Amino acid sequence: MTTTDTTPVTRPSVQRKPKRKWTYYILPVYTWAVLFYLCLPIFVMILFGFNDTKGRYNITFQGFTLKWYKELFAIDGLTNALVNSLTIAVIVTVVSVVIGGALGLALGRYRFRGKGAVSLVVFAQIATPELVLGTSLLSLFLTLNVPRGYFTILLAHIMFCIPFVAVTVQARVAGLDGSLKEAALDLGATPAVAFRKVTLPMIMPGILAGALLSFALSIDDFVTTSFNAGQTVTFPLWVYGASRLGIPAQVNVMGTLIFLFGLVLAAYSILAGRRKKD
Repeated sequence: MTTTDTTPVTRPSVQRKPKRKWTYYILPVYTWAVLFYLCLPIFVMILFGFNDTKGRYNITFQGFTLKWYKELFAIDGLTNALVNSLTIAVIVTVVSVVIGGALGLALGRYRFRGKGAVSLVVFAQIATPELVLGTSLLSLFLTLNVPRGYFTILLAHIMFCIPFVAVTVQARVAGLDGSLKEAALDLGATPAVAFRKVTLPMIMPGILAGALLSFALSIDDFVTTSFNAGQTVTFPLWVYGASRLGIPAQVNVMGTLIFLFGLVLAAYSILAGRRKKD
């Protein structure tokens, strides 16, 4: 004889998520709108690097092509201007990191007479408009009878990049534990070894950030460079001069490659910083 279980099966109740109010989407929409606004010029630059333009003006998309990447260095003047900008940016970055890094380390780690005045000069240099900086340097070079060109551009760029590196490194040094260096000295390390083994690795993220900032500031500077360039032409000056006759698509390609290079360096800096934290 068989029996049948007639007990009713109770199903678990499904909890429905509460319906979100429309105000929940304000912040995400606002954030994406700002990101789109910031990235739109970059998207346009990348897109028109693939434009199969037939005329002099590269302002209307006429088809997809890769020939501008193959003919990247077909314009001698543009290539020379890019080489000038890249070499200047690299030299400026190295010199600014050495001088600005030492200055930031001194301001963040040590107390000395005149520290407040030095900090004031550093921040005043950052706050000074480029127009003022460019005209003052032009007056200085003309007064000293210094011929304007590659060398004066180097001096100008190094001058306005040093404060940015100093402030970046100083902020990094301010958050460090100074007892680690003292412990290394107590264990027998020389000051040079303690700096190389303890201090330098800890401030390296600040140095990398300052180096990236210096490279970016130098390679795209226009105002200060235009006052002190003389007959030397950099990439921004060439693009400005060519804008009256029509900017070739190679400019978009070079801009895209420079942007990607900066993106790779920034990603490497972030990953290096996270690796050191782990």
